[in-house]
Amino acid sequence: NPREADHSNRVGFICEKIASFLELDQSSIYDMRIAGMMHDIGKIGISENILDKPGKPTVDEWDQIKKHPEIGYRILSTTQEFSVIADYILQHHERWNGCCYPRGLKEEEILVQARIIAIADSFDAMTSFRTYRKELSDQEALDEIIKCSGTLYDPEIVKVFVSRYAEVVA
Repeated sequence: NPREADHSNRVGFICEKIASFLELDQSSIYDMRIAGMMHDIGKIGISENILDKPGKPTVDEWDQIKKHPEIGYRILSTTQEFSVIADYILQHHERWNGCCYPRGLKEEEILVQARIIAIADSFDAMTSFRTYRKELSDQEALDEIIKCSGTLYDPEIVKVFVSRYAEVVA
């Protein structure tokens, strides 16, 4: 799906930038680029009719979509090359306050790499066209991430992302 491929490439780039802003080592920065690019690989197990559906998904469709981190984990954990990022992919929809899926992890229970993906993925999703809603401006998306800092997103990573955002879009 070209839309998903473009999204994944942008998320990979943003993840790489955030990882470098956090001064992770070069190997971890590289892994973050790959993890961002692969974060939605589990969507290959979801019907295109659901992914491209105009309007909001039904409860059943949403339940299917929510399985993509686990599908991605299973795919990536079977390969030696990508097994290191499989847990990041599994956890990328966990949120700081424990409200999300698949396991309801919270705060530092969530791997820092997954917390990075959560911010990058959310920012790109908010600023990109979706069949079910209009895209936000970069500033509107940043405002939303700031608003959700400490609830959905790791507040320390949010501070770094927001303060260095100009370097992401440069």
